[in-house]
Order: sequence, then structure tokens, then C-alpha cells
Amino acid sequence: MNIPQTSKKRVVIVGGGFAGIACAKGLKKSGFQVVLMDRHNYHTFQPLLYQVATGGLEPDSISFPLRKLIQNYKDFYFRMAELQSVDRRDQILHTDIGDLSYDYLVLALGSKTNFFGNAQIQKESMAMKTVPQSLNLRSLILESFEAALLTSDMDKRNALMNFVLVGGGPTGVELAGALAEMKKGILPKDYPDLDIRNMKINLIQGAPRLLDSMSEKSALAAESYLRKLGVDVWTSTIVSSYDGHTVKTKGELEFDSATVIWAAGVKAQQIEGFDTEQALQERTDRLKVNSSNQVEKEVNIFALGDYAALESDRYPHGHPMMAQPAIQQGKLCAENISRLDLGQKLKPFTYKDKGSMATIGRNKAVVDLPKFHFQGILAWFVWMFIHLISLVGFRNKMIVFTNWLYNYVVFDRETRLIIRPYKNKRVETF
Repeated sequence: MNIPQTSKKRVVIVGGGFAGIACAKGLKKSGFQVVLMDRHNYHTFQPLLYQVATGGLEPDSISFPLRKLIQNYKDFYFRMAELQSVDRRDQILHTDIGDLSYDYLVLALGSKTNFFGNAQIQKESMAMKTVPQSLNLRSLILESFEAALLTSDMDKRNALMNFVLVGGGPTGVELAGALAEMKKGILPKDYPDLDIRNMKINLIQGAPRLLDSMSEKSALAAESYLRKLGVDVWTSTIVSSYDGHTVKTKGELEFDSATVIWAAGVKAQQIEGFDTEQALQERTDRLKVNSSNQVEKEVNIFALGDYAALESDRYPHGHPMMAQPAIQQGKLCAENISRLDLGQKLKPFTYKDKGSMATIGRNKAVVDLPKFHFQGILAWFVWMFIHLISLVGFRNKMIVFTNWLYNYVVFDRETRLIIRPYKNKRVETF
């Protein structure tokens, strides 16, 4: 990999997500040689991927170059590589561009969409965890309407305009709200020769209510907002199959749809070297760690964020797979690596819950703070402010703010472009 050999100890951080960059920033003046590794050369602000998918933002406004992040850090290096396996005995990483030794290893690999072992659904549905996936989804949504224009078969047209979203967490709720706003104010102008009133948005949730990780008050408010926007919400409903044409559930419900978006859960990325001796959490594949995020049976290997299952009385299945736990773990990990190198006792991780939130559309959001909950336009402004300041890079903050302001004033989303067509046989031959 052409990383210089020095007398400094080497810290390798695998993953440029929230946990990885928080750890890198914390090691800025640590005196280690730090290598940041990711299969992409950019950090993605995943909470806004749904806006890329629905034409509200371009991907470069929620992405930030990892090299720029560390360009002023002394003895920091970035390599675009995909980790394949870890040799824990010899402390060597095997990647697709070569091998690299480490003294301390930080695994912040993030997560991927969890299809719960259903290979057919995985093949036929759309995920939305990465920028390329969001661009594919944006193209597919628009291509569905283009295809609907070309058919006189009403059943086919309705299926092309029927969108099924599986998963009623923040991603599913926010995406459903964005599609509903497109139906209300944008698509009728773009497609005047289509009866957009026939467009259907079905949000399917396996749990008894939406946003089951938030308060019941927020969940009920979110469902009310979505129903008023014309979204059909189906709770306590489990999707059993999707063959590219028909969505079947474990009940009697069936939907003919060319576009099924799977947002029903995530699980940790996996690599060779930690699937036998280290315990993987059932269903989510998260690597179990101790209170200081050290991997079980290891001293110099840490796991963070979505990849780590730090179990406690309050979080028996590990902390929420969201940005805040990842950021806080990343900051503490940087400090603990320095403490470990000095022979000092490591600090345990204590999660400071700053709340959770979700937006349902224009002037509509729900916010849960540790001591109180609120909804409506105030929650919407809070949601925008928190997401805006959390973006990496001043340019991204300004671009997103400008886009949001413009979209709010003119009620439009001008990045609904099919730049990279998503060739989908369902749309072409449905």
C-alpha cells in the first residue's frame, strides 16, 4: 500500500462513516501514524439519502472527500480499499489492494440492508444504504412514470405507479413522506398526461406501529401525517415474498408493484477473521465488544458503531444503529487508544442520548428529546437545523441549505434527473 515505515505505532481505521471519521479526528494530535481505509473515497451523510432518491438533493451535497478530511493531519494516510480479512495473530489486514500491518485496529465497517435471509426479495427489491443505490432508486422512480406513459394497459400503468415501502422506521417514514409530496405538488406538473391521483404509496410495517424506536406519541403523529398526505399505512403486516410483480404478505394483502423499496432493517458488514471465535449477535451480525468497545478476546482491536454490539442493561441488543452512538464511540475510542498505549485504564462508553427525530414532509416532523416530545412545524425546523449542522464540510451545509430554501419557496425538486438510467426489466416489460 506504500505506507511509510516509521518508528511510530500504526492505527488503522477501517470505515469512513460517522464512527470512523470521529475516531480519526480524535487521533489528530495523538502522535500515531494513522491509516484511514474505506472502499469509497467519500463519507456519506446517510440520513439524507432519501432526498437524493427523491430528487431533492444531488449526491455530492451529502458526500465529503475523505482525503480532504485528513489533508491537514500530520502522518495521516488514506487508502481506497476493501477489507477482505484480518490476520489477528500476525496483526495484518488483507485487502483488495494489498496487505497492511497494524498496531491498533479500529473496525467501523458500518451496516448493510438486512433482508433476513430472503434471497428473492433481495434480488427483486431496491435498497437505499449507499449513494449509488439512491441514484438507482431515483432513476427507477422516474423511469416508472416514463414507462407508465407508454402503456395503455391500466393494470400495468397502476402497477408502475404503485410504490411499496417495507419498513416503518425513520427511513421508510421519511421516504414515504417525500414520495407523497412529489405526488402532491411535483409529478402532476411533470406528467400532465398521467392521472397522478392513481399513484399509490404503501408503507408496510411489521411492528404494531411506525417508528417503534420512538415514543408512541411521535409514532401516532407520524402515522397521522402520512395518512393525511395520502400514504396507505399497513402495520402488523409481514412481507413474505416479492417476485418482481406481486408483493405477498403473511396475511391476505397483495400488491402489484414494479417498485418495492426495502427499509426493514440493517445488519453489520462482515469480514473473515471474526466469524468463529468472536460472538456475532444473532440476526444483526454485530461483533460483541466490552464496555470500552474492545472486541472480545482482543486488546488492540476495537469495533464501533453499527459493527459493534455493546450490550448493557438499557441496551440489551447493543446501542441503536444510528449516527450519534457511532460518533460518541468514535471519539472515546481515539482517547482509549492513547490511554492503552500509555498503559492507562480504559474508559467505559456511556451513551448520551440526545434524542431521535424523523421528518414526514413539509412543516411536518416528530422529535423525541430525553425529557419531552413534540411534533409539527417546530419539530420540522429542529430536524432541519440538526441535520444541517451535522453535515461534514461548509460547502455541503451551504448547498443543502440553499436547496432546502429554494424547494420550500417554489415547492419543487429540480434534481429529478435520470443521469444514470437504471435498466430494470420489470419496468420495461411489466
